[in-house]
Amino acid sequence: MRVYFDNASTTPLLPEVQDEMTKIISEVYGNPSSIHLHGRQARIVIEEARKTIATGLNASSGEIFFTSGATEANNMALLASIRDLGVQRIISTTIEHHCILHTLDYIREREMAQVLLLEVDDKGQIDLEKLAIILGDGIPTLVSVMHGNNEIGALCDLEKLSQLCMQTSTLLHTDTAQTIAKLPINLAKTKVSFLCGASHKFFGPKGVGFVYINNDNLIKPMFYGGDQERGMRSGTENIYGIAGMAKAFKMALDEMDYRKEKVSAVRSYFEAQLSTTFQDIQFNSTSKGLYNICSVSFPPTPKSEMLMMNLDISGISASSGSACSSGVENDSHVLQAIGHNAKRKTVRFSFSHLNTNEEVDFVIEKLKTITPVAV
Repeated sequence: MRVYFDNASTTPLLPEVQDEMTKIISEVYGNPSSIHLHGRQARIVIEEARKTIATGLNASSGEIFFTSGATEANNMALLASIRDLGVQRIISTTIEHHCILHTLDYIREREMAQVLLLEVDDKGQIDLEKLAIILGDGIPTLVSVMHGNNEIGALCDLEKLSQLCMQTSTLLHTDTAQTIAKLPINLAKTKVSFLCGASHKFFGPKGVGFVYINNDNLIKPMFYGGDQERGMRSGTENIYGIAGMAKAFKMALDEMDYRKEKVSAVRSYFEAQLSTTFQDIQFNSTSKGLYNICSVSFPPTPKSEMLMMNLDISGISASSGSACSSGVENDSHVLQAIGHNAKRKTVRFSFSHLNTNEEVDFVIEKLKTITPVAV
């Protein structure tokens, strides 16, 4: 058996999505910018996909722009806010994805804007009252906070954050790569300036995503060429990827409640088995976090340093909570930010509706040979 518990990294392509993409590949090969029949057919595929994404977010189709993924979308939002919207300061957190943190490093090094990273508590939460005080100084600011953390699953209260930003005339950007199509997001109710997502996080193809740009924010293209994506992103569109993303998105929305119930049950079973079977198990993730992520902290043992390799050898795909630099493993920036004990070993197990309790049992049996069993 081979068990895949790394769905927060990427998800498999669903058969229905593959079928949709294969159909488009076979039948729709025109350039969407061409005005003849074949071009118009391709354009219809793209615009129907745009409508699907917009409808699912309760946004306007004109606010959805297709990208190569969330990394490009997040870069676009951060950099364009400075260049085109008068942002003089970006406030983010210490536990953001590297595509945010590394972009902020770039901005800071070139003195393009002030950069302030907020600390988080041991649950990965920022202090909204402290943020409100900071925003009271009137400096034109973009707040960039991920909706759901990719390592520990910590969820920000996007509604409260949105209200705070509106009250202080602050722009708000949120990376929803981990939460899009898993949790309901209503952009007519929860106002944001930018929102970014990636297809491969919800069983669509890799290499395609989107950015929502509120109609109030008029930004210029990040690179130039033709007039694709209404001039915002030049280059012939990835028709097959876009169609696959729309299919996966629609399926995820239609099955959201079922998937959440299924995944939550598997995760709860896994956590219960860990807690009762092994010694000194701790969880970095909480029940209030993203339901598909379980970040497990194992006690230090002679075998713990080889934990990830042993899991892989045993037929289990999961993610490490460490970062390797110059051959030395350290806790990731997220684990350091929440005060995790660096002597312990963290593994992130992340689930989908395709996982089963039988797979959990398999993992538990393999772990018995790696970490101390409860007496």
